[in-house]
Amino acid sequence: MAEDTLVRNNVQIQGSGTTSMIFAHGFGCDQNMWRFVAPAFVEDYQTILFDHVGSGKSDASAYNPIRYGNLTGYALDLIEICESLGLRNTVFVGHSVGAMIGILASIQRPELFNQLVLIGPSPRYLNDLPEYIGGFERSDLEGLFDLMDKNYFGWAGYLAPVVMGNLERPELAAELEESFCKVNPDIARQFAEATFFADNREDLPKVTTPSLILQSTDDIIAPLEVGAYVYHHIPDSTLQIMEATGHCPHMSYPEETIRLIQEYLASRSSASTRPLEQGLV
Repeated sequence: MAEDTLVRNNVQIQGSGTTSMIFAHGFGCDQNMWRFVAPAFVEDYQTILFDHVGSGKSDASAYNPIRYGNLTGYALDLIEICESLGLRNTVFVGHSVGAMIGILASIQRPELFNQLVLIGPSPRYLNDLPEYIGGFERSDLEGLFDLMDKNYFGWAGYLAPVVMGNLERPELAAELEESFCKVNPDIARQFAEATFFADNREDLPKVTTPSLILQSTDDIIAPLEVGAYVYHHIPDSTLQIMEATGHCPHMSYPEETIRLIQEYLASRSSASTRPLEQGLV
């Protein structure tokens, strides 16, 4: 069972730290998107990268449209990876929908996670005015799905630069477009529905794991209002507005992403030892 899980999700492990750090990629991507960030933590952590089923080098034959019809199936995969490796008290780093998958897993099994690092998370992409700004109207998303159905590669070419931003660096959007095009269109279509039509707003207050929210300054996919909403609804959370722009700062601004994660983890470590130090004085 454990070996099957690790093969299913193409789990890759590096480092020999006593604490594990798990990286979860976003929609249409794979674990290769962490190549600018994950190596910075290998000396201090055991880093664990994986691909969501249907993405990257995962076992596509394991894809089940019922299990993966919503995000809970992906959260179950994350839990099973932790169980297969015997992990507890990990640092979880998730991007976009990967962040929401980590949130759902942490609610179900909080002992598996010690900190959550959430990069561009969104509990709801659709606007629900006037109470909530998600960034999209339903007609916007239905138009994207229609393009996806009629011309998948055209959809990938359109969406990649929108997601990535940083138009002065077209190589970033080109890489994301290539990543989109590698995913089976049928699987991508269902994952897109599970992602963009989800509503996980009621789940946020259930999070008991301390969380860092990294919010890009100019992110059309998860705008500033979304980052603020997540911050106000997750207890014990910290919101950091980045200088980075676009929805993929771990690719476009890896140095800032690394620095902010390191500073947050250091601050949490310091806070956890402070009462003991005071008691010894």
